[in-house]
Amino acid sequence: MKAEDAADMMDQEKENDRFKQRAAVCIAILAMLLAITGLGGANAGKEATNNNIYAANHYAFYQAKNIRQTDYNLAADAIELAFLQDGSLNAEARTALKAKAEAYRKTAARYESEPETQEGKKELMARAKDYESRRDHALKQDPYFDYAEALLQIAIVLISVSIVATLPWLAIVGGIVGAAGGLLMVNGYTLAVEIPFLAA
Repeated sequence: MKAEDAADMMDQEKENDRFKQRAAVCIAILAMLLAITGLGGANAGKEATNNNIYAANHYAFYQAKNIRQTDYNLAADAIELAFLQDGSLNAEARTALKAKAEAYRKTAARYESEPETQEGKKELMARAKDYESRRDHALKQDPYFDYAEALLQIAIVLISVSIVATLPWLAIVGGIVGAAGGLLMVNGYTLAVEIPFLAA
């Protein structure tokens, strides 16, 4: 073996070592992005589930308030109708029935809006819509995280294989796939761009 051949082999070995080091750093970065993506996807899933439950609870509470409001109005109507039909009632009974009907009407009116407790129908509906909006936002985020995770995992595999097979072009392909996964992850957090086939 000539000295020139040995020098060429050493240069090639150094080049391979540099390639392997760069590929390893790239794998570490992709693994970090994968962990962040997994966290974002898990959080989006939990947020969608929780907000769906909260919205359903508020709609159910709204329905219960609506039923109670209707019951109070029907009771007030029945009292007023009985009051009009029965002329034999004395003044004291008339006053008591009228007061009861008015109390029912006040309670029914109060159910429409209760800003101090935030439990009127108006407030319950607004809160339910807010939870729905949060749920929908989380559902829009979730597919971006799912696809980002898949692309980042594929990129890690491609770059790992490129190290074993010493194929720099495969590392470049893995880097491109990883960059696409990273962009999808960022978009999962920001929803800056809506990608049609990923839209929920």
